[in-house]
Amino acid sequence: MRIAGITIPENKRIEIGLTSIFGIGRSLAQKVLIEAKVSFEKRPKDINANDENEIRRIVENLTIEGDLKREVASNIKRLKDIKAYRGTRHTRALPSRGQRTKTNSRTRRGNTRKTMGTGRRKVEKK
Repeated sequence: MRIAGITIPENKRIEIGLTSIFGIGRSLAQKVLIEAKVSFEKRPKDINANDENEIRRIVENLTIEGDLKREVASNIKRLKDIKAYRGTRHTRALPSRGQRTKTNSRTRRGNTRKTMGTGRRKVEKK
């Protein structure tokens, strides 16, 4: 089963399978299935053509995949262009939502530092 150019895994429940599309999470997948009147428990291989077309029609009206990625990128670019605080944090590759940076934020900053000890010398025991 393919929706919006993405192959939905055949062996997972349709509710979980729809989340493989960028921009669709669990809650949005559930809303789509409720609107299409399809059970969450069904597998993509068990869905008939009418239900598949109904799901496809609903998903095509959503902002997903490339369009969503472009929209997010343009929002970040706008913040950088107007020199907003959040934009400068994106530019410097630092957390933009107020997290601390003295410790943590290693993944965002790209540090591969080793954890340091206390700096004291070890005392030899006799």
